[in-house]
Amino acid sequence: MGITKRHLPVKKISAGPKHHFFGYFDKYPWDRSGRYLLAHETDFTGRQPESGEKAGICLIDLCDNNKLTRIAESSAWCWQQGAMLQWLNDSDDEIIFNDREGDSFVSRIMNIKTQKMRTLCRPVYCLSPDGQWALSLNFSRLDTERPGYGYPGLTDIAKGVWHPDFDGLWLLDLKKNTAKLVISIDQIVQTFHREEMDNVMSWFNHILFSPDSRRFAFFHRWRVGTRHLTHMFTANIDGSDIYPLNLEDMSSHYTWISAKQIINFSNRHADGWQYHLFTDKTDKIETIAQDVFPGDGHCSYSTDSKWMLTDCYPSAPDYQRKLFLYNLSRRDAYEIGSFYSDPSYPTPTRCDLHPNWARDNSQVCIDSIHEGERQVYIIDLNEIVDTNS
Repeated sequence: MGITKRHLPVKKISAGPKHHFFGYFDKYPWDRSGRYLLAHETDFTGRQPESGEKAGICLIDLCDNNKLTRIAESSAWCWQQGAMLQWLNDSDDEIIFNDREGDSFVSRIMNIKTQKMRTLCRPVYCLSPDGQWALSLNFSRLDTERPGYGYPGLTDIAKGVWHPDFDGLWLLDLKKNTAKLVISIDQIVQTFHREEMDNVMSWFNHILFSPDSRRFAFFHRWRVGTRHLTHMFTANIDGSDIYPLNLEDMSSHYTWISAKQIINFSNRHADGWQYHLFTDKTDKIETIAQDVFPGDGHCSYSTDSKWMLTDCYPSAPDYQRKLFLYNLSRRDAYEIGSFYSDPSYPTPTRCDLHPNWARDNSQVCIDSIHEGERQVYIIDLNEIVDTNS
């Protein structure tokens, strides 16, 4: 099965001299009305931020000539996931993002109309769809073990501890502003132990709530030499009923597509690196688009579950990051864009496309450096999605 090249119109919605990006692929940049889009703003690109260097928190008005307004700043951000900037799930007018306050990382909830802001006791990694909860982890440890995903400037509370029993995944009540440790790193290492986990650093990463807000998925990673290995789990939001979703070799980018199913690019003994569809708390695993795409990508589904969106990493000689749409019922694959990625960027500072769906499935938002700046772009999908869905 081949991929049909059908590049769609691309519209640049942020401009220099400053650099702009949204961040990760598992959030909506757009508000519910479709008028406003969130973005980060920086004075530089191509190098890691240093402690104290701030990123702007910006609002782009798509109905007013893409007018960009800097409404806040953050001292807790990274190139891959920004400050976890996103719309608060149970509000039309509030956003949330991470920041630093003294010797702690925190999160801020801000009303974009009144400019009022309140501070939460921990930084957030992901939000529950029902607007009640957030999950948090140790961003200092993450910065050390996975540069480009954590935040610089603070000392890891578990520095030097291979698998601490006092650190891990924290459940944050967004209404009460309270947090509790629900799964420790040591708990996972002890329960799902492998010999190569001994005397090496372990950490958690890539947490995401299920659509019904009842469970979440997460990665346990540990370092073996110069590489890291991954076990993938799901659990109830209170940390109970932990299920080992994938204990084979490696899991990479994923998203929930229903309360029971997760699409994950992972390495399985049966068929190697593929997009696999896992059914939570069962051993049912399906392969999606087998051998269609060139490798790992940031995968997500349209809200009607008809289309999969993903991308790929660049490689020599052309260093193009390609963007793909895949029709799940017809098994048609389209390359809808291709964007040059400067190979001189250090790996933690790379600019992945991180494609995000619009809420009505009509557009995709990407970050890209193909024009020499890190900027935000929108791609209209109607030519393909409306015609062929």
